[in-house]
Amino acid sequence: MEKGRLVEFKHKGEPHLALADRPEGKKNWVLIDQQGQSYTIHPRQVIYEVPGGPYEPSELAGFVSEAEGYIDPDNLEIAWELLTELEESATPAALAQLLFSDQSPPLCYAAHRLLSEDKLYFKQKGDCYEPRPQAQIEELQLKNEREAAKQAEKAGFFDRAKSILAEAAVEWEKSDRPRLEIIERYALQGDESSQKAAAQEVLVALDQDKSPEAAFRLLVNLNIWDEHENLALHRRQIPTQFPEEIEAAVAQVMENPPEDLSSRADLTHLKVYTVDDESTREIDDGLSCETLADGRQKLWIHIADPTRWLTPGNVLDTEARKRCTTVYLPTGTIPMFPFALAAGPMSLVQGETCCALSFGILLSESGEVEEYSIQPSVIKPTYRLTYEDVDEMLELGIEAEQELMAIATQAKQRLVWRKAQGAIAIHLPESAIKVDNDTININMIEASTAREMVAEMMILTGEVAARYGEANQLPIPYRGQPQPELPPEEELMQLEAGWVRDSAIRRCMTRSEMGLTPVRHATLGLDRYSQVTSPIRRYTDLISHFQIKAHLRGADLPFSESEMSEMIMSAGNAAYDGVQVERQTKKYWAIEYLRRADAANPGQPWDVQMVRWLREHEKLGLIIFEDLGLEMVMRFDRNVAVGERLQVSVSYADPREEMIRFREVLTVVEGDAAEETAAEEEDSVSEVSAEREPVEEALLEEESIEEEIEQVSE
Repeated sequence: MEKGRLVEFKHKGEPHLALADRPEGKKNWVLIDQQGQSYTIHPRQVIYEVPGGPYEPSELAGFVSEAEGYIDPDNLEIAWELLTELEESATPAALAQLLFSDQSPPLCYAAHRLLSEDKLYFKQKGDCYEPRPQAQIEELQLKNEREAAKQAEKAGFFDRAKSILAEAAVEWEKSDRPRLEIIERYALQGDESSQKAAAQEVLVALDQDKSPEAAFRLLVNLNIWDEHENLALHRRQIPTQFPEEIEAAVAQVMENPPEDLSSRADLTHLKVYTVDDESTREIDDGLSCETLADGRQKLWIHIADPTRWLTPGNVLDTEARKRCTTVYLPTGTIPMFPFALAAGPMSLVQGETCCALSFGILLSESGEVEEYSIQPSVIKPTYRLTYEDVDEMLELGIEAEQELMAIATQAKQRLVWRKAQGAIAIHLPESAIKVDNDTININMIEASTAREMVAEMMILTGEVAARYGEANQLPIPYRGQPQPELPPEEELMQLEAGWVRDSAIRRCMTRSEMGLTPVRHATLGLDRYSQVTSPIRRYTDLISHFQIKAHLRGADLPFSESEMSEMIMSAGNAAYDGVQVERQTKKYWAIEYLRRADAANPGQPWDVQMVRWLREHEKLGLIIFEDLGLEMVMRFDRNVAVGERLQVSVSYADPREEMIRFREVLTVVEGDAAEETAAEEEDSVSEVSAEREPVEEALLEEESIEEEIEQVSE
């Protein structure tokens, strides 16, 4: 290199032109650009030496200006065509001669820039540039077009996102969905998300924080999610909509029902009562009582027969198997089958002729099963009743409904018999939480004769189905529960009857199990039991119907033992996901209800009962809200007696974090006046800044409580 030589080198990834000024050490040179900035480089860093020279610093600006006037990439296609035809390579000097008919230094430099920056027509090989083959150019052009489209999509996404954040009316494009899903995954999974970096890149580009909480807030602000978005539903990946092919299959089935393989008994002469909550849409059971010629009363439990409308392995059955259960949420129901089918021809609809699987049962005077039969049938439901309707009818003793009275009487006999067989009765509050147009309603479900009657009939049906399966060695899902180790009778009697005693019993309950072998169900007091009463809502009930109906008509069973084992395991996992979503969603809305109540009326007192200690040494107890039936965990700042009734108010509530804390409300009496004051709590418990760990442990305890509830909910 010589002084005054004009050379190009890379600076921060970009080509830079400068003059050689002086050597530095043995090999390095100091270069000076047109702004007077100096650089020290090794000769190996030189990309291109401009011919001619030496040049003066004052000539540099004019040189660059002249060269840039010739740097037009469109010229390369012409050069590529000519050189391809001649089968020649190009050098900057040759290209300058070809394009500009001149090899002056500025034009050679312009030709060098064209060749070195080209990524399409030429490929560098040594000091020369070879023309690329036509096929390779077409491939690169397609790749470039895709990349350009990708960049346009990205730019469009950010433009639309910024417009929506500015409250402009903008519609999302289909191409925006992948980026939105990246943010969703990060909001759901946090640091565990495999696309955390990509999500944070989007957040930063939209001037947001990089946290998962910021991702959630962004999705709300972008109108993708609601303020109360059900994250548990997203995390468990429970589908909320049915694919178009399923909707099409439903329409096809309803228009052209499949051939009915069963020979059905005509039971349309029976008076049939269906009893459910008013909001129930899938009516899957009905009750009848028939007086026989010998005066005995025969119970009939009719279970909806959805297998009439599908076959094992078809598209509807496959979708139901994937979902495995209907999920009931405060905000609505996610059905196992589309409602058009589930609440339509599959259901036992009042006044319509319906297909059912009917269980005819004769009980002894003590309530034991003496005789039974199972048969596919057609029925015509007479009454669509609510539990409140039935309670009123039973209380009034309406003579025209003697069948209903008889069913209720036999249900009571049945309960007495089960208790004699060791059934464990637990009566703890259950709450129904409904959210409609962002209004939350919580009602405690009171025990009633009607609910007890329906429950006993369903349990009876489960016993009969299990008897039939066991007698005929059918592989169907049997449910059992190991015998729990209950506290001694003397210890239980020392506890207050009601919620306190039942809570102590519940704590000892064991998990229920499902398999292909009949086993004892301790809580129900039955030696065998199989759930078959909700085939529209539980897939394991549905496959029991398939098996039983096939056996009744003497056909091959649709599912082998190995297939049943696999389906039971899969259904168990899906059902667990559904239960977890139901629990977490109900907990969210329960906390939100209490939070709103406290916001509207700060310090509002709630009547609760402390039913048992979770960890007494930490003063961590379980409370039940007497008017709402909600179970919550509370840390006390004093020694509270189990069974004690007290008042509490909310000190902190965050439904998104599933966290709620309470403080006790004390009544201080001074003379004739009484005033309510909030008891002071320790800072580590009552303040929002409290340590998180104790509260998280409390929530884990609460989770185990909910599992206990689920175990005995049948």
